[in-house]
Amino acid sequence: MTAPVLADDITVGFAIAKSGWMEAYDTPAATAAKIRIEEINANGGLLGKQIKWVEADTKTDRAQSAKAGLQVLDEGADMMVVSCDYDFGAPAALAAEAEGKNSFFLCAEDVKAGIQGVGPNSFSGSVLAAVQGATMAEWAKSVREAQTGYVLLDTTIEYNKGICSGFDWMFPKAGGEIVGRDTFKNSDASIASQISRIKALPEQPDVIMLCSYIPGAAAAVRQLRAAGVNSLILNGSAVDGSYWLDAVPDLSGFVLPVQGSIYGDDPRNDVENFNKAYEAATGARPASQYAYPGYILIDLWAKAVERAGSVEGTAVTAELEKMKGETTAFGPRSFSDKLHHQNRATMQIIEVSNATPSVVGEWTISEPVPLGVLLK
Repeated sequence: MTAPVLADDITVGFAIAKSGWMEAYDTPAATAAKIRIEEINANGGLLGKQIKWVEADTKTDRAQSAKAGLQVLDEGADMMVVSCDYDFGAPAALAAEAEGKNSFFLCAEDVKAGIQGVGPNSFSGSVLAAVQGATMAEWAKSVREAQTGYVLLDTTIEYNKGICSGFDWMFPKAGGEIVGRDTFKNSDASIASQISRIKALPEQPDVIMLCSYIPGAAAAVRQLRAAGVNSLILNGSAVDGSYWLDAVPDLSGFVLPVQGSIYGDDPRNDVENFNKAYEAATGARPASQYAYPGYILIDLWAKAVERAGSVEGTAVTAELEKMKGETTAFGPRSFSDKLHHQNRATMQIIEVSNATPSVVGEWTISEPVPLGVLLK
């Protein structure tokens, strides 16, 4: 239960999935957002007022998302937080846009979750999928001296395509050669034919860019290793967490980029302090890095509100768009009048060795991913 919203409160409306499959993504990020709200309130609030929140359940349904957005607006929301996924968050975000209010996707990594798909007052708290792919490409070439790469794309969702588009753009720029590419579906029981084509190459590629998510990613990794493919396997942030590693016993040589480490080994004290605050609030540490964008979005929005001296959407948007390398607990963040996402970010590099994930370094791509690449 939340306290009643008073006239002099600032109200954040959460139009998110509290049921259905999206709940597993939305709840951790929304919990993180509320942790930051409570921190701000404990330090005197925002514009001298306390931040309250109201909630409505989208039920992981697009039509219900629009209704949830309207509901929290009716309950006085000054800003709206919507689902992690563009498809399920956009209907609510569009309701906020129609009222001239800001919306933030909890952790959407599709460029459409912002200006391109909603409008000028919509933002995402996460890092674009293409940045994740580009990070893996440049890190693998620079740190592991990878010369050849094979792209294995799960075509089920747009997020996967974004990872591969970033890798496709950066790996040749960094001096690597893509020696082959193939596709599959997340639900495919077997990728035997794709593995046969990889094994038919004159030499195994140095890296395989696997653009997929669980459970399909785990199945693909298991089959690759069982077939004797020992290339370093790269992926995006969607596979963060140790919950799936039992599916691939003794896995090694698997690498992914994250905004912060859940494993207690992040080099930044602020990240581990958040992990402990999350555990205190929920009884468990974050299960993946997807809690972090919720904390980041409230932090950035609140700074913009203070600078604008108002919660009015256009004024806050103008301040957000001025942010260039804005400090957050999880690294610098930037927005512009053309992009309300991160097309460059400092990522922690997690490597799984002997079934144990840990930080092995960090990487910031040498140049932002161009808008043309993002919109492909």
